[in-house]
Amino acid sequence: MPHAVDTFDLSSLHLDPGAGRRLEMAVALEPLELGGERYTIEPDPVRVQVDVSRMNGGGYALRLAFDATLKGPCMRCLEPAEPVVEIEAREISQPGGGEDLDSPYVEEGILAIAAWAHDALALTLPGTVLCRPDCAGLCPVCGVDLNAAGADHSHPAEPDPRWAKLSELKLD
Repeated sequence: MPHAVDTFDLSSLHLDPGAGRRLEMAVALEPLELGGERYTIEPDPVRVQVDVSRMNGGGYALRLAFDATLKGPCMRCLEPAEPVVEIEAREISQPGGGEDLDSPYVEEGILAIAAWAHDALALTLPGTVLCRPDCAGLCPVCGVDLNAAGADHSHPAEPDPRWAKLSELKLD
């Protein structure tokens, strides 16, 4: 695999307005921290596909696509989790086109591909990283992994604290 890139000079493509190009690059992504836990991204570097189209007026329409595996602890049971995330993001960079058409990842024709890929991944992540979709998590009473404990795992019910004073009554 080629060495990882952080930036790419879009002007090196020498595209005429209306022309486009598909590029494949290797990008190294920094690990993410979610809920105080560290998650690494594999493969390292990630192979990304970038579609670049030159627009009239000197701007670019950009599309980024890649798949990555997030490796770290499950947010319910703390066992290893490795969900695969499919990322697709689009950006427009049209100089003088206003705030909506000004990509934060393109400055003077240089595309910050690593920053764009990192942010696109962070925005695509699921709300909870799980080892499997039906993860039962940990028992809130004893902490045992409910995935391994089975359906018969239970604890005696604690008495309702609102009735605790009644246990002090002596009915002789």
